[in-house]
Order: sequence, then C-alpha cells, then structure tokens
Amino acid sequence: MADLYGFDAFSPKQIAEKVDTLGVTKARLPLLSMVMLGVLAGAFIGLGALYFTLVKSDASFSYATGQVLGGMMFSMGLLLVIVAGAELFTGNNLLAMAWADNKITTAELLKNWLVVCVSNFVGATGLAILVFLSGHTDLNNGAIAAVYLKIAEAKCDMPFWTAFFRGVLCNVLVCMAVWMALAGRSVIDKAVAIIFPISAFVAAGFEHSIANMYFIPLAMLLKLSGDAGIAAESVTMMGFIGNLIPVILGNLVGGSVLVGLVYHVIYLRGANPTKPKD
Repeated sequence: MADLYGFDAFSPKQIAEKVDTLGVTKARLPLLSMVMLGVLAGAFIGLGALYFTLVKSDASFSYATGQVLGGMMFSMGLLLVIVAGAELFTGNNLLAMAWADNKITTAELLKNWLVVCVSNFVGATGLAILVFLSGHTDLNNGAIAAVYLKIAEAKCDMPFWTAFFRGVLCNVLVCMAVWMALAGRSVIDKAVAIIFPISAFVAAGFEHSIANMYFIPLAMLLKLSGDAGIAAESVTMMGFIGNLIPVILGNLVGGSVLVGLVYHVIYLRGANPTKPKD
C-alpha cells in the first residue's frame, strides 16, 4: 500500500478499519479511565485555546495572520490528545462508525459521548480556573484578558443556527484531522495531519464545543473580577448554555454523520454482517 500512495501511511480503507476497532475499545473503556482521559482532553484543548489567545492578543498582526498563526498554535490541543492519549468528545463522534457497523450498541455509544463530554467540561473549566488564578491573563498589559472577553462575548451573542452550522463545519475538520492522524505511523506524520485542518477551522471562526468550555468560563471569571474593564453583558451562564447547545449538536452532526457515517458507507457498509447486540 505504501507503493500505491507513494509514502508510508495507512490507506483510507485501513483507517476506516482502525476507526471501527478503536471505537469498540473506546466505548468499552472502564468508567474511571474514560472519565480521567476525558478530563485530560478537556484540559489539553484548553491549553490549545490558551496558546491561540496569546497570539490573538498581539495587535500587530493582521486579522488573517493572527487567525492562521493562532489556529496553528491551537492545534497543540488535538496533538496532545492524539499523541499523549486522551478521550475527546468531538473526536469520539467517529464512534458512529463502530455503531453503524453493529460493533457497539446505542447505549454504549451514548454513554461514551455523555461521559466524555461531561469529563471534557470538567477538564476545560478546571484549566480555566487555574489560568485565572495564575494571573496569566494580566500579561501584555491585560490585553489577553480583553481578548478572552471579546471572544466569549461573540460566542454568547451568536444566533442559534449560526452556532449550529459553525459547529458542523468545525467538527468535519476536527474528525478529518483525527482520521488523517490515524494514517500516520510517526509523531511527525500525526502533527502534519493535524495542523492544517485544525488551523483551518480556527482561522475560519468555526465553533468547537470543548474549546468553548474553556473560553467562556474563563471570560466569566474575568468579568466577575472586573480586572479587564469590559462589561461583556452577554457573557453569562445563560449565554454559555445558549452557545453550548447548538455547538454540541452541530459538532455531533459534523463528526458522526458527515465524516463517520459517510466513511462507513464508503468503506465498511456490508462488510460486517453480524447482528447488533442486545
């Protein structure tokens, strides 16, 4: 297969088989492992968001330069998830392939998504609290804090369907990054596969539910402290919930339907005649 494609990588069909097998493993992780790996993934994505915000706080960059460079820095989050090992809700939307192939039950699929999403929330908001307490947002004469509030305000003001469709587009790119990373055999392969799709979704302003679990809580803490001097009236718990619901739904559609189920139909449909488990 390496000769066919000209480089040492798994073929798309082999990737589909790997995703299918990994889906079974992920769905049947022990609960404690699933929770702890989910917490780590939330924190890892938060670290990527922190790196992005640091770049965006430099006003000397043009809009496009800041978005693209920030997106490249944000890629660190998924690279940590893939290489160091963690369970990320948006990436785990690919478990839809194992479900469609009758290898995991609907209950196992939904349990994984729920447990991992909640665990991601704990990790992302936990990191937000640590970053707030560290005083990191005071750097660059408070410009970092101002950027967090500006980002969060835009997210909380976003109309439902705008947030939904941005969530769809985001997770198409996230799941494609995960998909392509599975083609690689080395860390360098995986990094190259991850950077371009992830930096593209960030640069385009698409919506990632787990990143928002870091951005908005940290902005809420900054708003309560009053240190940034920005009112950010829409940055509230209701604004947070109003963003998360459409973005989570959009991420689910983008990752599970437009990537997972599409590739299932292309490569795996009819290959596994086993009946669904009870």
